[in-house]
Amino acid sequence: MKRSKVTLIVAIVAIISIFIGLDGHKLLTLANLQSHQASLAQWIEVNLLLAVAGYTAIYVLVTALSLPGAVIMTLAGGAFFGNIYGLLAVSLASTVGASLAFLVARFLMRDTLRSRYRETVAKMDRGVEKDGAFYLATLRLVPVFPFFLINLAMGLTSMKLRTYALVSWVAMLPGTFIYVNAGTQLGQIQSTSDIVSADLLISFALLGIFPLIAKFVVGFIRRRRVYANWQKPESFDYNLLVIGGGSAGLVSAYIAAAVKAKVALIEKHKLGGDCLNTGCVPSKALIRSAKAADTMRHANRYGLESVPVKGSFKNIMNRVKDVVAKIEPHDSPERYQKLGVDCIFGEASFISPWELEVKHNDGRTERLTARSIVVATGGKPAMPPIPGLADMNPLTSDNLWDLEEQPQRLLVLGGGPIGSELAHAFARLGTQVTQVERDDRLLAKEDLDVSEVVKKQFEADGIDLRLNHAATKFCTEDGEKVAYCDHKGQQVRIPFDQVLVAVGRSANTAGLNLNRIGIEPLPNGTVPVEDDMSLRYPNVFACGDVAGPYQFTHAASHQAWYAAVNGLFGQFKRFKVDYRVMPWVTFTSPEVARVGLSEAEAKEQGVAYELTRFGLDDLDRAIADSDDYGFIKVLTPPGKDKILGAVVVGAHAAEILAEFTLAMKHGLGLNKILGTIHPYPTWNESAKYAAGEWKRANAPETILRLLEKLHGWRRGNSQRRQPDTTSVTP
Repeated sequence: MKRSKVTLIVAIVAIISIFIGLDGHKLLTLANLQSHQASLAQWIEVNLLLAVAGYTAIYVLVTALSLPGAVIMTLAGGAFFGNIYGLLAVSLASTVGASLAFLVARFLMRDTLRSRYRETVAKMDRGVEKDGAFYLATLRLVPVFPFFLINLAMGLTSMKLRTYALVSWVAMLPGTFIYVNAGTQLGQIQSTSDIVSADLLISFALLGIFPLIAKFVVGFIRRRRVYANWQKPESFDYNLLVIGGGSAGLVSAYIAAAVKAKVALIEKHKLGGDCLNTGCVPSKALIRSAKAADTMRHANRYGLESVPVKGSFKNIMNRVKDVVAKIEPHDSPERYQKLGVDCIFGEASFISPWELEVKHNDGRTERLTARSIVVATGGKPAMPPIPGLADMNPLTSDNLWDLEEQPQRLLVLGGGPIGSELAHAFARLGTQVTQVERDDRLLAKEDLDVSEVVKKQFEADGIDLRLNHAATKFCTEDGEKVAYCDHKGQQVRIPFDQVLVAVGRSANTAGLNLNRIGIEPLPNGTVPVEDDMSLRYPNVFACGDVAGPYQFTHAASHQAWYAAVNGLFGQFKRFKVDYRVMPWVTFTSPEVARVGLSEAEAKEQGVAYELTRFGLDDLDRAIADSDDYGFIKVLTPPGKDKILGAVVVGAHAAEILAEFTLAMKHGLGLNKILGTIHPYPTWNESAKYAAGEWKRANAPETILRLLEKLHGWRRGNSQRRQPDTTSVTP
């Protein structure tokens, strides 16, 4: 740490120590000020300028160092100086103090906290970049967060000091006036009868309703601001228009229909989206076939004769299509039309925040209006700009399902969940798989020990893992497809027959004409959503892959509830999306399932935790199934059973995780899991055994020693006696 920072910290600590040592926190109380009211008022009357200057200096110090007592100081300003001098002194002092706190936070903590809490600071920066001064004014006017937190938090953003000071001064004036005015009435209390005086009651009433008034005013200004250049229709065709018929869009439309709103669902291709047609459903069907092949190949594990796996890849892919077709009626237009949803097949683009132009697949064009619009257009596989890659006719999770012949040599780009799932499935089906990942491990978002378990299994199943390899170009040499990768400065040549690209996903926003309504996608392709899932306009929402940050089907459904409910009823109450308990699963073998914090995230965020681990090789059902590998890890606060996060690695991990997810969602700790009867022998017993491991590690040793003495006393032994081990010859 730089010497200048150390010096400032020492100075701050010294001032705070002096403040506490002189009982400053006790002096700045309403009772203390009232008890000295007469003497202070008399002195102030004689020394007004000196008193105002001294008061202002103390106020600046209290605000700058975030010391307790700012509210009392504000009331005191009104009590001792009246509305005019009090307002001037408090307004000046609070602005200067807030600006100093802003600078101190920026100087001491900005670099450290930006690196530790990147997402939080990035969100604040987006707010500053998008709304600038209005964003800060909103925080100042609506006292949801304490002012000292705003001072510190805004210091971490890129806002300029002059903007911060000016906006803070203006936005704090209304609240400052109300508190100062309340202080003038407190200064007039002479007897208990004054407590219920009309002026005093009005002042306190203003204090109580100010946050509500401010919130209303901020909302009104925001609406006027974003809708300034638009003419709202006098009537609407629909209550809700939903663009996109994937998981997010289907749930949004379903909710609207369930509450009898008029809703239309616009989809240009097939209902069900990626999950049904190209994602979750077909991939899990393929993984199941691959698991069956692995079981046949290793039947000796179960006392049977292992057999060579022979099968038609075309039949396997036909089975995948049959599975999709069997589930398809759940998401069919007929079902949703019966529910009351108008299903429209075509492409939609924005004309205004309430109006869409729809180009039907049959060539017709029409304009539709709605009070609210939900964008749920999903995402697509990202294609990296690697020279020659496009010439290889690369496979993705979208077009993979059209294959009829099994690749003999498959190159998989990407070591994330999608790349790992498909690489493992094809390897188990007999394809020679080479998996390339530029990072030093698979599943980089998981803990290192989790990645290691998956890596060992992949290597055991014959996958040629190329970690720390970055593909640099693709070409054809002597009729053979070849990829060149950079590996620690060395060029590595990898021949292949087909390449599968799984390096991430990008949002589907092309053709929506979002720029027409002033919405620009973020660098990662998603659109910037607020906590209520709205997009710039209070009546335009986004959910699912197009919104991020999680690209899971269950996350899309979760977001869709907020988008639909806020779209239909947001004028009365708005709900903020809750991501606190978000589970996810990677369906490799072993499966990797997680909810809440990982160890790496806990360390990065500075969260104190206790780790409990249970090996699945100790679970009877796992042993009986010959799947006795993997583990459970649970993070809890030290000495407490509250679940901060859990990860399960092994067979049936997804199902085991559900118990931890339920517990976290409803605030149940490990003691509750331990006290629940689990049938034997089941995989879910592992959750109970993990809870038992935590209990054993947190056993109350002092109580146990006392109980040991109690039991000895009840046996009639005043002292512990060692058992007689003398051998007796019969």
